[in-house]
Amino acid sequence: MGSAGRSGSVLLVLVLLQLQHSAGFWIVNLVFPPNTKNKVPNNSTPPLIIVPGNLGNRLEAKIDKPTLVHWFCYKKTNHWFPVWIDLNMFMPIGVDCWIDNIRLNYNRTTRSSSNSPGVQVRVPGFGETYSIEFLDYNKLAGYFFTMVQHLENVGYVRNETVRGAPYDWRRAPHENGDYFTKLQGLVEEMYEQYQKPVYLLGHSMGGHYVLYFLNHQPQAWKDKYIRGFISLAAPWGGAVKVLRVLTSGENDGIPMFSNIKIREEQRLVTTNPWMLPNENIWPEDHVFISTPTFNYTSRDYRRLFLDIDHEDGWYKYEDTKNLTSALHPPGVEVWCMYGVGLPTPVTQIYNEEFPDVDPVDYIYADGDDTVDSFSMGLCKRWEGQQEQPVHVTEYRGLPHLDIVFHEKVLNQIQEILEGKSDVPNEVDVRLEEKDGLNATETPESLNS
Repeated sequence: MGSAGRSGSVLLVLVLLQLQHSAGFWIVNLVFPPNTKNKVPNNSTPPLIIVPGNLGNRLEAKIDKPTLVHWFCYKKTNHWFPVWIDLNMFMPIGVDCWIDNIRLNYNRTTRSSSNSPGVQVRVPGFGETYSIEFLDYNKLAGYFFTMVQHLENVGYVRNETVRGAPYDWRRAPHENGDYFTKLQGLVEEMYEQYQKPVYLLGHSMGGHYVLYFLNHQPQAWKDKYIRGFISLAAPWGGAVKVLRVLTSGENDGIPMFSNIKIREEQRLVTTNPWMLPNENIWPEDHVFISTPTFNYTSRDYRRLFLDIDHEDGWYKYEDTKNLTSALHPPGVEVWCMYGVGLPTPVTQIYNEEFPDVDPVDYIYADGDDTVDSFSMGLCKRWEGQQEQPVHVTEYRGLPHLDIVFHEKVLNQIQEILEGKSDVPNEVDVRLEEKDGLNATETPESLNS
C-alpha cells in the first residue's frame, strides 16, 4: 500500500506509544530515542561501518500485482514506498496487504526464495545511516540514531566516517551475494579515503552477517582492510525465541497484530530458520518446546516443522544451518559485548492447543531477555583459535535492544575506536556513580 499522510503519522505515534518494551527481533520498540551527551571531539576517527540486526533497516517496494489478497490493497504503484515500516501494516485489513507485499515465496526444487509476484523490494540508503537510524520516514521508530549521534559528538561524520550497511534482512546470507560484494567495496572505499583500516559493528543477527562476510575473505585482505569487529548481543548459538516465532508467532506487544496473523510473515523469511538454536552446540536433551504429547529438542526440528504444518521451514533450515554454525573465528580483533542477568526463556511450554496458541509457561535461564547468555557467550571460543585478540564484556542487567543506545556501551565503543583495546570483563548497568563503584569495576560480591 502507499503512504498514508498526516493521519498515518498520527496512527504510527499512537501505535508506537502502545508498544510494550520487548527487545526481540522485532526492533520497533524504541520510541523517540534518547539524545546523547556532548563529548570531547576526537579528530582521529577510524572509519566505522554498522551492520544492523533483523528488521533493523528500512525496505521499500514497488508493485504491479497480478492478483490481490484483498480489494482494499493497492494493485500498482508508480513509485517506491516504505514496506518496512509501512504505516498501513497497523490497520486491520492493511496487515494482509503488507504481508503479501513483504513475503518471500520459497521454491523447494530450486531451494531459493523470490518476492511475491508483481512486487519489487529494494534496500534504501546503502552506505548511509538514515535507513538504520530510524525505521520509518517520520523518524519515530529509532534504532541506531542514538549511537550515530554519539559518534558525531566525538568527531565522526554521518555518511562519511560512519556509514551504514543495510541489507534485505528477509534473506539469509546465501541469498544476499550482491550485498557482500557491496560491503567489500564499501570497506575498500573507506580504507582508501581515510588510509585507515575499518571497524565493523554488528548488532544481533547483524553479527552473524559480519561473521559470514569475514569468513569469506582472505586473511591478507582482512589484515589490510579490517581493524576490528565489534559484536553487540549476537546469538552465536542461535536464538530460542525464533522457535516461538515460527511455531505460534510473536507480535512483541504490537496490539494490532495477533500472534497467529504475524506468524504468516515470520514463516516466510529465510533468516528465522537460520537463527534456530544450533543443533551441534546445544545439549542433545535440551527441550526447547514442551507439549502434552511431545518434547522437542534440536534433534526433532524436522518433526516440529511437520507438526506445525510448516514443512518449508525444514528445507529453509537445511539450506541455512551451516552458514555460520561452525563459528569459525573471524580472523580479526573482536570485541564481543552482550547483556546478562535477565530472565530469558529457553523452553516454551504449550497446552493441548499447540501450535495455534501462545505458550502457557516458560523455563528461564540467564540472558538479555531475548537471547540467553550461553548463546551470546560462544564468542569466547575464539580465544586461542585465532592470533588476533578476543575481548568479551558482559553487561549485567542490559536488555537486548538497549545495548545499541546505552551510554556505558557507547562510551566503551568510543574507547575501542580511539584505540583503547582493553575492556572490562563485566559492567553492571544497574549501578550508578553515586553507589561508589566505577562503571568498569567487577566486584565479586555483586549478586545477579
